[in-house]
Amino acid sequence: MGASGTTGAALLGTLVAAGVPSRALTRNPDRLRTQLGATADGLIEVVRADAAQVASLRAAFTGARQLFLAMANSPDQVELEMRVLHAAAESGIEHVVKISAPATDADSPVAISRGHYTVEQHLRTSGLTHTVLRPYAFMQNLLHLAPGVAKQSVILGAMGGASCNWVDGRDVADVAAAVLMHSDLAGGTYALTGSEALGYGELARILTRLLGRPVRYLDLTPQQLRDNLIQHAHMPVWLAEHIVEIHQLAVYRPELPTNTVAQILGREPRTLNAFLHEHLNHFR
Repeated sequence: MGASGTTGAALLGTLVAAGVPSRALTRNPDRLRTQLGATADGLIEVVRADAAQVASLRAAFTGARQLFLAMANSPDQVELEMRVLHAAAESGIEHVVKISAPATDADSPVAISRGHYTVEQHLRTSGLTHTVLRPYAFMQNLLHLAPGVAKQSVILGAMGGASCNWVDGRDVADVAAAVLMHSDLAGGTYALTGSEALGYGELARILTRLLGRPVRYLDLTPQQLRDNLIQHAHMPVWLAEHIVEIHQLAVYRPELPTNTVAQILGREPRTLNAFLHEHLNHFR
């Protein structure tokens, strides 16, 4: 589940390359088939399923042994994921690989992370074998900053000088694939980061070098960032507040990279510098 998302789409590509048959669940099968194109190579079965419709979940899970669960952040995420897990247990799923969040505990300052905690607690009592992946900030989300860099050469944030653990969603997908294909990795909880933690100031310096023009980081107060995201980026209030909470979390809980990706994959994770170079046209 989450076949069209950042991690899910990359995971499908990794599974196809490894020759592993899989079932991609979506509310829009035609669009996903178009997105996949010829890459599916007969290994991916695209099936319509909706987390809000239990009957569609049960039908989609029938005959499957493992479930990769990555759902978009939303105010309804806990309710939807719980429904998915109930249907999975009833349908004979044996192993769930869940994308969670790094600061996952009952008193996390990030509301969505508290929701992930609730789902994880349910998994622990469900009887399902489960693996929890806790990726930090996705490099792919930096593309949301591209318009501000392209038009005004400015990065807006509320992180001060704090560093952030960036991770490429493709590395998260490769870890998920490894867990799904190698049973000895199942049942663990893995915090996933890149090889270095870098702040927005360093991000601005990297873009300055790559673009050949000055890019600056403008540090706002949390309220200023929230208002900017709502008024100018037209984000819903819950999403703007989530982003501000993530920025503040980096300030209050210093982030340090892990070597988990390298240990599982046997290679170093992709770097922020390489990601920005790969996607530089978005920032020009």
